[in-house]
Amino acid sequence: MNPDSSKPRRRFSWPLALTLVALILAALVALIFLRLESWPARTAKQSTAELERVGREVRDAFVEVAHLQPRITINNRVYLEKTKATAELAILSRQIEVEHELLHTWVGSTKRVKLHGTFVAKAGFDLQHDVAVDVQPNEIVIQLPHASILGLEQKQIEVLAFENGFWNRISAADLENELATLPELARQKAAESGILAEAETALQKQLDERIHAGTPLHLVFQNAPAKE
Repeated sequence: MNPDSSKPRRRFSWPLALTLVALILAALVALIFLRLESWPARTAKQSTAELERVGREVRDAFVEVAHLQPRITINNRVYLEKTKATAELAILSRQIEVEHELLHTWVGSTKRVKLHGTFVAKAGFDLQHDVAVDVQPNEIVIQLPHASILGLEQKQIEVLAFENGFWNRISAADLENELATLPELARQKAAESGILAEAETALQKQLDERIHAGTPLHLVFQNAPAKE
């Protein structure tokens, strides 16, 4: 006779097992529900953190390029206010050469003055105007003024002709007017040379090289180019 045959056998309890399975399933469902319920908030928090990182990257790029912290908004909320800017940001320079001639005849007597001027024109941006950045999940929009001729540096003035008439003499005012005309002509020639569009393209390239946001970067120019 088997000595263990007198011991009662333990029976498997199906009701208990089903209860345990139900409890486990209920716990899993509750956990999934809580994760799904908190997912939008967690996603929004991660998204905002990423946009703020992009905003800081844009700020650093402007500080490096223009010594300026622009006004930055993230999802229409102000993130950083604009700091005091340097007056101007020069991007490109170009040598410009112009000539102008005064030819005047009075009672058969002719005077003639012809000047040649060499200037260096600087193109860039007037940062006293509003510069603002709007960081959105799908794009970065930077608003700033159009490029303009910021200044001219006179390099050389040559007198090509200086001829007095017998009684029609060259006056100091004649010479002063001719000298004043050369920078105006140089400024106009520089503006028509395409340097303004090149300056805007160059700024876009500089910012693209420094901002790696993974979203399109758009420069929006707020005012018409200056009439040079």
